[in-house]
Amino acid sequence: MTFTHLFTPLQVGALTIPNRILMAPLTRCRADKDHVPTALMAEHYSQRASAGLIIAEATAAMAGCSAFGDEPGIYNDAQVAGWKQVTDAVHAKGGQILLQIWHGGRACHPLLNGGAVPVAPSAIAITNDEFHTPNGKVPYAVPRALTDAEIPAIIAGFKAAAVNAKAAGFDGVEVHAANGYLLDEFLRDGANQRSGAYGGAVENRARLLLEVLDATISVWGSNRVGVRISPLNSFNSMVDSNPVGTFSWLANRLNDDRLAYLHVMRADFFGVQQGDVMTAIRSIYQGVMIGNMGYGAEEADEAISSGKLDAVAFGTSFLANPDLPTRFAKNAQLNAPDASKFYSAGAEGYTDYPYLAA
Repeated sequence: MTFTHLFTPLQVGALTIPNRILMAPLTRCRADKDHVPTALMAEHYSQRASAGLIIAEATAAMAGCSAFGDEPGIYNDAQVAGWKQVTDAVHAKGGQILLQIWHGGRACHPLLNGGAVPVAPSAIAITNDEFHTPNGKVPYAVPRALTDAEIPAIIAGFKAAAVNAKAAGFDGVEVHAANGYLLDEFLRDGANQRSGAYGGAVENRARLLLEVLDATISVWGSNRVGVRISPLNSFNSMVDSNPVGTFSWLANRLNDDRLAYLHVMRADFFGVQQGDVMTAIRSIYQGVMIGNMGYGAEEADEAISSGKLDAVAFGTSFLANPDLPTRFAKNAQLNAPDASKFYSAGAEGYTDYPYLAA
């Protein structure tokens, strides 16, 4: 089978990408204890430079918002230098790479953040999972609700991260508003039960995301900024009473920003929440739309050819196949990802997946 549409170029804001096979952001916990990206990370990303576009993993926009322990940051000079190794390695192989900037919100844990209580829109804890530590699982902490007066500092932190991402040599940034982290927590009414300017109606719940986007756009220009959303994902105890309505409103509002793209996770990791948000969003959103979650080459090619999507971001299949576009082009068998190594340290299950034999 020939996947013609996957291999057509696409204009994504200011970037012209050579194919529509994108690498999705995947947290893999290979930074050092100070959240500085490593040479191993540079090797990992450069191996995958044949992606139409790499979206690097969730990266802490500011200190004190760690949710994994060994995830990278972009809030100090050492981290900027570490990421510069990564971007240089990707660019040397002809690739393009964006940084996903992020705040963990209530998924952060005091054990990782000097005892600090995590912050969220409302004092509602994650209950459908527990936090993983070297000594076993512990419950997530009940977060502290941010005051309205604290929110400008959050916005300023994202803006500083955008500035640092530019210094690190990225080609743009993706704002992470998915998967139950801080910006998503404000968006969805299951986690946001506050009143006032940042709670209640959808236009208030979306306010923080839109203000973060404004700040990020002021650094990069709208044509080098994307945003990722997950309307149905129940990961981190997330739910919305009207996901189609909430995210249709958001898609319409985002048309005003003329972003590089809107990146939509179409499903729920756990299969609990069902529905078709993709059709609704596609009918409203006027810019480049990227789909993600569970696509294979055939479905992705069909989605692009039929106009359902403009490109597809592949996650674990790109993790396990550094040469994924080549394998799609040759209709070759894919390596299987080793989930037991997703969050382990070192090269195994990270940079040691084999390329297709010549």
